[in-house]
Amino acid sequence: MRAAHFACGVLLLVVPVLSFAQRHRDPLTQPEIDQIRDTSWEPKLRLPLYVQFARARLVKLEEVRSDPKAKDRARQTHDLLDDFQLLYDELNDNIDTYVERKNDIRKPLKTILEADTEFQAKLRALKDAAEVSRAETEQYAFVLDNAIETVDSSTDDHRKLLADQEELAKRKKLIKDPSKGTGVSPE
Repeated sequence: MRAAHFACGVLLLVVPVLSFAQRHRDPLTQPEIDQIRDTSWEPKLRLPLYVQFARARLVKLEEVRSDPKAKDRARQTHDLLDDFQLLYDELNDNIDTYVERKNDIRKPLKTILEADTEFQAKLRALKDAAEVSRAETEQYAFVLDNAIETVDSSTDDHRKLLADQEELAKRKKLIKDPSKGTGVSPE
């Protein structure tokens, strides 16, 4: 009898966790996952992919926002902003990994900084959109504010990191070919 109560207790704890895990989806499609996996040792290839994928979410967001026939626009806006945020966070995690490895990521950082400016403009335009009702805006305001804050603070970090990388490059302290010796070659 005690075992049955214990099993019921465990199920009551596990089922909500599993249902939450099922609701949280990966922001990447399977082809995107494959592309990311294929570039794991190459920051010059991998980091621009994250920029491309994050940009694609904002383009899709603009399409949804401008489509008068779009169903549940607020929910789609929220989900696309959430996907953007997850991808942007993953971009930053990858940057941190490559910095720890002392990889030369100056070129991708320049691309990222250009994208940061674009992302800031697009996110602010969404926040300032006059044609959106307050009720609709409230459904995604939190995730939008988080995305803006993340991009703003990350842009400053990316600028500082680029300066740090330039200094390390002058002293020849960066690894230019991270796949050398790994058996993985860039394509």
